[in-house]
Amino acid sequence: MARLLSLEVITPPVSDVARALRFYGDQVGFTLDVDYSPNDSFRVVQLTPPGSSCSIQIGNGITDAPAGSLRNVYLVHLLERGVEVGVIRHKTPIGAWDGRFWAGARPGARGLRKLRRLLGPDGNRWVLQERGYRAVR
Repeated sequence: MARLLSLEVITPPVSDVARALRFYGDQVGFTLDVDYSPNDSFRVVQLTPPGSSCSIQIGNGITDAPAGSLRNVYLVHLLERGVEVGVIRHKTPIGAWDGRFWAGARPGARGLRKLRRLLGPDGNRWVLQERGYRAVR
């Protein structure tokens, strides 16, 4: 019997929960699901990007990873909320990719992945990817 797996939660380490909550909730537009703090040493805040089945959890006492150490988690999300993101970069198609990226817009280019970088307030690095072809499983 085939087992289905799903990614449910990513935990970006942050130094200031309130600041991160304002960034991911107010600026980026994630939906607040949970904000639970039974004592001063533990707080979990869960937010979900609109349309996603995977959430993020930020807080106190939920990870020992250094703040800002998350790297290159992909978000397939259109940002229209005034959040500063990096310049558009492109990867060539998989069969031709040599590990480098092209900077800037390439109108009419086919088979390229359009990527932008988003930095969280602690320096956690997210990659915004244009939604493209997705194989049906």
